[in-house]
Amino acid sequence: VFFALLSQVLRWSLQCAGPTRQTSGAPAPFSATRRALCSARHDDGSNRRTAAQRVQQQQQQPRAELSLQCLTDEGFSEPQARAVHEAARASTRRSDARVLPSLLALGFNPASIVKLVQLCPELFSVKGSQLQQRVGNLRKLGLVEGSLQRVISYYPQILCVPVKRVSRLVGLLRERCQFTGQQVSSILRDSPGLVQDNLGQVEYMFQYVYFRMGCRQADMVKAKLFRVSLAELQCRHGFLERRGLYQTPDKKGQTLVLNPPLKDILAVSEETYLSKIATATREEFDVFRKLLAREQEEEDEQGEEWSSDEEEEEDEQGEAWSSDEEEEVHIRARDQNTGYNKRKRKH
Repeated sequence: VFFALLSQVLRWSLQCAGPTRQTSGAPAPFSATRRALCSARHDDGSNRRTAAQRVQQQQQQPRAELSLQCLTDEGFSEPQARAVHEAARASTRRSDARVLPSLLALGFNPASIVKLVQLCPELFSVKGSQLQQRVGNLRKLGLVEGSLQRVISYYPQILCVPVKRVSRLVGLLRERCQFTGQQVSSILRDSPGLVQDNLGQVEYMFQYVYFRMGCRQADMVKAKLFRVSLAELQCRHGFLERRGLYQTPDKKGQTLVLNPPLKDILAVSEETYLSKIATATREEFDVFRKLLAREQEEEDEQGEEWSSDEEEEEDEQGEAWSSDEEEEVHIRARDQNTGYNKRKRKH
């Protein structure tokens, strides 16, 4: 009986001790991911990691692969976990699971994260340190909490743009376009896709509105100028100008007609623009759009012809100059061979 009780006590002790350490073979799969993504669950529940702590720890760990188990442990439902996993596979580069704690630390819930990664699978190719640096830069530019989350939700690609690229855009808007810091923040909040546009086109668009239409920076911000394409801007403005409803102000800022505000031209639907601003039909506007496109094509062709003509003129002038120089050299050589100077010295 004593030995039977002793053997039963030993069996209970082994069962309570749990699984023994693995001495051979590879560690359990996705263990690195679970340490990076999954919150640590202690028996007492008093030392649970926060999202910010997980962000700091995951930056120091190697690239982690996604697993459905870790996503479900993080709070994703099974359909959400599968959607995130599919978005990671759709990324053009190798996916990194460390971006998820950063998004969670920003306050996005699992449903919002699913939408973000589906809109922009390239988020998985962004390193955790890069994402934190870009988010910090956006905060410095005036995108505070609330506005920052709305911008990322509307245009998650902004987290894939390097800080230097955003800084060049901000420098253009501040220095060459003379927008204030608060106006730049409003532009980035209303038109975050501007960070990936051509800087030369951005400056040309500003100059067109400033010089051609006579509008100021505050008017551009109110009208959300950079949400409209350059072609649409020129089309709406040109249509009003042809109909005598808009006039470029003179040096004193005066016009013979009362120009409508820029926001009433650009920040409205096409139906509202035609009915209340242009007072025209859609057929008339479509005809003008085609004529404007044809005029721009002709101007581009003429520009190419002028450039080719200028090159030909330069070539002809270069040949004429070279022939004149050669003739002058021959004349000098002929004069030197006449012996006129020798005869003059004799006399």
